[in-house]
Amino acid sequence: MNPLAHLTVLSLEQATVLPYFTYRLVYDGARVIRMEHPVYGDPNRLVGEPLPGQERMNQYFLCINAGKKAITLNLAEPEGQKLLERLIQELEVDVFATNTMPNKYHKLGIEPERLRAIRPELIWLGVSGFGPEHPEAAYDPILQARGGLMELTGEPQGEPQVMGIPLPDMGASEHAYGLLMKALYLRERTGQGATLNVSMFASTVSWLTVPITLSRSFGHTITRRGNTHQFFAPVSVYPTRDGFVYLAVGNDRQWRDLVKIPEFSGLDRPEYQKNLGRNRDKEALNMAMAAITSEMTSAELLDKLKSINLPASKIQTVPEVVDDPLVAPTLLHSRDPQTGVELTLAPPPYSTPFLEQSGGELSFPPRFGEHNAEIYGRLGLGPQDLDQLREQGVI
Repeated sequence: MNPLAHLTVLSLEQATVLPYFTYRLVYDGARVIRMEHPVYGDPNRLVGEPLPGQERMNQYFLCINAGKKAITLNLAEPEGQKLLERLIQELEVDVFATNTMPNKYHKLGIEPERLRAIRPELIWLGVSGFGPEHPEAAYDPILQARGGLMELTGEPQGEPQVMGIPLPDMGASEHAYGLLMKALYLRERTGQGATLNVSMFASTVSWLTVPITLSRSFGHTITRRGNTHQFFAPVSVYPTRDGFVYLAVGNDRQWRDLVKIPEFSGLDRPEYQKNLGRNRDKEALNMAMAAITSEMTSAELLDKLKSINLPASKIQTVPEVVDDPLVAPTLLHSRDPQTGVELTLAPPPYSTPFLEQSGGELSFPPRFGEHNAEIYGRLGLGPQDLDQLREQGVI
């Protein structure tokens, strides 16, 4: 059973935060139609290397847009707004989503009150940097900076660093996904739609559970700690003869098991029996650990650590992650029927009936305005109508 197979999502989307949200809905088998301005389009279409001979189909865009359909529509034109209203009504759209800045809602005719008046059961979802009351521009690294993530990322004496993934973008997408699931449940119970607003900044700060409580309630200074842990030791990256391994001793029992391994037995000291003592002498302990681990290969060290069930891993490159036996079977794929280009896509967080039925295959990311004829054809518009709308700059 695929519970979202009949869900229709119309999304005025660009960049990462909303396209990733609708991509999550693609996993569920929802029908996702992305809307773009007929001239400017999604800027991410032009990021990264272009596919040879393909306009506005650059590599960066391909990562989170498979499985969708794409139309163009100029909502700054009155005729464009009329078409939007017809799309919502005649396609029986369940979800309208946008990550347009809130101060542009009125100009584009996409205010929740206006669209939900057309279709009361519509779920209207807006994602913005700081919420509808604060229409400031925001990009993911700006939110990382203001939201405290950069202050917590990097070496203790080094500069603040951005994270390796865009957590404000993707985290807000996940929070939006959860809100939508609740709204769909309530609509099923009541028949009523909803207006949902997601602030990327609020989403970002919500991850700071430990830092905020310990800082404000108990006066702790919470800042960058590199690869170590503020409260547990030894927890860090340690060198080996052929790479690096991250290991984490999370309790005193694990420590007792570790120092029973002959190579680590010299660290079996009274002051290290409790985590508090190990944590107080973290710097010296980590130096001693590194001296031991550097004499072994990564495989030798991991064998010893896994023999006592201690959590540890080598630092894998992205290609190594893709080849990991737990990852390789879950990867998604997409093939362009026009050019033969094949995409390997990141695995979903969990499988869904739709992905199982499709064998993990998604349709190729849509070309700019690729589905105009199909989607507008459902409104009864033929080739001549579409040509006229193009000449008027509406699509």
